[in-house]
Amino acid sequence: MSALFQILFLILSVKVLGEAAERIGIPSVTGEILAGILFGALFLDVETGIVTFFAQLGSIFLLFTIGYKEVSLRDMKPAALVAFVPTLSQIAFAFAFGFALGEIFDFSFVQSLFIAIAFSPTSIATVLSTLIDLNYFSSKPGKVMLSSAILDDIIGISLLSIVVTFARFNRAPSILAILTIAGKILLFLLIMYILGKYFFPRLFIYSQKMHAKEAVFSLVIMIALFSAYLAEFFELHATIGAFIGGMLISEISLARTPDVQSKVEGLAYGILIPLFFAFIGFSIDLYDLINAGFFVPMVTLLALSGKLIGGFIGSKAIGFNFCESLAFGIVVMPRAGIELVMLTIGTGAGIIDQETFSAMVFMVIVSILVSPSLLKFAIKTERKNRTCNEMNIG
Repeated sequence: MSALFQILFLILSVKVLGEAAERIGIPSVTGEILAGILFGALFLDVETGIVTFFAQLGSIFLLFTIGYKEVSLRDMKPAALVAFVPTLSQIAFAFAFGFALGEIFDFSFVQSLFIAIAFSPTSIATVLSTLIDLNYFSSKPGKVMLSSAILDDIIGISLLSIVVTFARFNRAPSILAILTIAGKILLFLLIMYILGKYFFPRLFIYSQKMHAKEAVFSLVIMIALFSAYLAEFFELHATIGAFIGGMLISEISLARTPDVQSKVEGLAYGILIPLFFAFIGFSIDLYDLINAGFFVPMVTLLALSGKLIGGFIGSKAIGFNFCESLAFGIVVMPRAGIELVMLTIGTGAGIIDQETFSAMVFMVIVSILVSPSLLKFAIKTERKNRTCNEMNIG
């Protein structure tokens, strides 16, 4: 079957099923993963190399757009200190629950550590529309949630670098190897900082003066790809470099004009990122998922409860009331982008098998489906209780 037709079918199916998901009130990523499952069922002779290439580009631009659009260091500063405690709490609980899962099912130390790391990221984007619809971002808990999401992305990328390290060695690396890797990471960050501070802004000034069409947009795309390549040169994962590159140019005003942002989103969310989510669905083995038995609900239960409990305890520690803490715990429950990138790395490196991969993707889908409804319930309950208290005081 023609590779061109397969890509055409994938783009069509992710859009149709993504739209169907949105219309019934769930994030489009669920429909896009389902499109990948459908693709695997309908096509027996898949052009895997081409599909994988587009999926890799999708993972790069997923992390790039998170850094470019969602992570704003200026927005993070006001509530960053307050958000630090609940962020660390929810990550620590999720990490502990993930490691415990591996120990319960007799996984190796590296496999248990990988699952613990893969349990740790959060995707607030899946509940973003709920927070906006309920006008919750303007509240103190809403601001802390936003700062926590940014911190979580940064910590998640740091954990991803650990995943890449273990993927390369498939065991705990030696002290010398750890120091070597740390040196490469620091050198990469130093080079990127210098480029972002002094070189990239001048490139954007020059590109704005060029007569060639879409020069600024092209430069943004080139920086995304260059950052990904440079990370791979230093033996990091390409997505880590893309995230750092996105963060750096997010501070450059010429790179963040509405017109350029619209074009970047069109390429990323219009084509590449949905193809990455479809590839995740295509990679799921339904037979392994069915035969995994008790393991699948255990993954889902521990992954979601770790975030819920950790977020609740951490937010209570900074003075949130019961319902506000419950809402915070629910906000950090869903997983999507960084989590799925980690899983593809772990599977590709042979750290986790197909059964574990499929069970973790199932957990991601469940977290996406249940979180918005639970969050609406928590916020509406909190507002109802606040109104009752104000009436009693009055």
